[in-house]
Amino acid sequence: MSNDRYQSPLSERYASKEMQYIFSPDKKFRTWRRLWIALAETEKELGLDITDEQIEELKAHKDDINYEVAKEREALVRHDVMSHVYAYGVQCPKAKGIIHLGATSCYVGDNTDIILMSEALKLVRKKLINVIAKMADFADKYKNLPTLAFTHFQPAQPTTVGKRATLWLQEFSMDLEDLDYVLSTLKLLGSKGTTGTQASFLELFDGNQELIDKIDPMIAKKMGFESCYPVSGQTYSRKVDTRVLNVLAGIAASATKFSNDIRLLQHLKEVEEPFEKNQIGSSAMAYKRNPMRSERIASLSRYVILDALNPAITSATQWFERTLDDSANKRLSVPEGFLAIDGILDLCLNVTDGLVVYDKVITKHLMAELPFMATENIMMDAVKKGGDRQELHEKIRQLSMKAGENVKKNGLDNNLLELISEDSSFNLTREELEASMNPSKYVGRAAVQVDNFLENVINKIINENKDLLGEKAEIHV
Repeated sequence: MSNDRYQSPLSERYASKEMQYIFSPDKKFRTWRRLWIALAETEKELGLDITDEQIEELKAHKDDINYEVAKEREALVRHDVMSHVYAYGVQCPKAKGIIHLGATSCYVGDNTDIILMSEALKLVRKKLINVIAKMADFADKYKNLPTLAFTHFQPAQPTTVGKRATLWLQEFSMDLEDLDYVLSTLKLLGSKGTTGTQASFLELFDGNQELIDKIDPMIAKKMGFESCYPVSGQTYSRKVDTRVLNVLAGIAASATKFSNDIRLLQHLKEVEEPFEKNQIGSSAMAYKRNPMRSERIASLSRYVILDALNPAITSATQWFERTLDDSANKRLSVPEGFLAIDGILDLCLNVTDGLVVYDKVITKHLMAELPFMATENIMMDAVKKGGDRQELHEKIRQLSMKAGENVKKNGLDNNLLELISEDSSFNLTREELEASMNPSKYVGRAAVQVDNFLENVINKIINENKDLLGEKAEIHV
C-alpha cells in the first residue's frame, strides 16, 4: 500500500470490509456485466438474433474483469462505460457485437447505483437491528434502576436508566421504519435510452410496442427487483439519492443523540463506554476515561448529516432530461455516506454492548436531589397529620431555598430533611421523612413503559429479524 497518496479514513479506519466491498470496483464492474447479460438475455428472449453461445461466452467472463485493458482504452477514448464494453468484448469476441445493444451508459451506471444502494441499505438495516436488539437488552436490564432525570440538563423528576434507553431505542426504530419504506420502494432505471423515450428499441424491435413494454420488467426480474421506474430522463430521478441519504442522516441524528447522552453521563461518572485493556493515552488515565467511541460517533454522524445536502442540491439542479454535474458528486456523496454510517453503527453496537453502569454513583446523585423533589409528597403526609396546606407550602418553600443555599454556597450536604424534621409544623419524624425517600416512589410508570414498549414495538422487530442477529462490531482503531 502506497503511503505517498491520500487515503480515505472511511476505508482505512471506520467502515467494515463488507460495506467497502459493496462500493468496490469489483462489485461495480461485475454488476455492469450482470446487467449486460440480463439485457442480452432479454433481447434474445424477445426475438433478437442473439445466440446461446454468445450468452454463455458473456457468462464465462462475468467476474474476471480485465482491468488493464479497460484502463488503457479509457485513457484513449475518455469514456469509462465504453471502455469496459470494449474490454468485455476482447474477452468475448463472439458476443462483442451484442454487448450493450440499444443501451446508453446510464443503463449500467444508474442501474448499478440502485443495486449497490439497495445492498448497502440491507447491510445498514442488519446493523441497525443489532443495535436495537442490544439496546433493548440494556433497557430491560435497567428498567427498574431509578436515576436522576434531566430537563435542560437540570435535575428533574426521576426516571429509570432503562426508560432513558427507550428514548434512544424509539428513535432508532423510527429510522428502521424509514429505511424499510425507502428500501421497499427502490426500483431500477431499466433501459430507457438517451432521453428516456426508448427510441433505440423502436428501431431494434421494428416498432413493436408490445415487445418493448416487456424489456424493463424482464430486466428487473433478472436483477432481483420487482419493477423499474415508469418514466425517466436519461437517468433515474436524483430524488432517489435524496431519499436514501436522508435515511442515513436520520440514523446519524439518532446516533448523535445517543452518543451525546453517553458523553454527558460519562462526565457524571454514571456510565462508561467500553474500555480496552491495552488502551493508552488521555482516554486511559486513572482519574478519567474519555468517551472516545461516543465522540467518534458524534463526529462521523455530523459528516453524514451534512452529506445529505449533496443529493438534495444535485436533485434540485438537474436540467431537463439530464446533466452531468451529478456524476462526480454521486461518486463521493453516496458511497461515503454509507461507509460513514456503517462505521457509526459498528461503534453504536460496540458501545451499547459494553456499557458499564455505576449504580451506586447514580443512586448517590439521585439521593442528593431527591429531598427537593419529594417536598410535595412530604407536604401531603404532613397535611394528613392535620397540618395546614397553605402554611406548609410556604414553609417548605423557604426550607428548600435554605437547604439549596447551604449546598451551593457552603458546599454542605443537602440537609432539607433535617430542617423539616426540626419544624414542628410538619409533625413528621426523621424516620417518616426517610421513608419518603424511596426512589421507586418517584419514577412513575417508567418500568411499565419499558415493558410495554419492548413488548409491543421492539420485540416485534427482533422476532421478525432473528436471522440478522449476531452482528459483531468491526472496530478498526
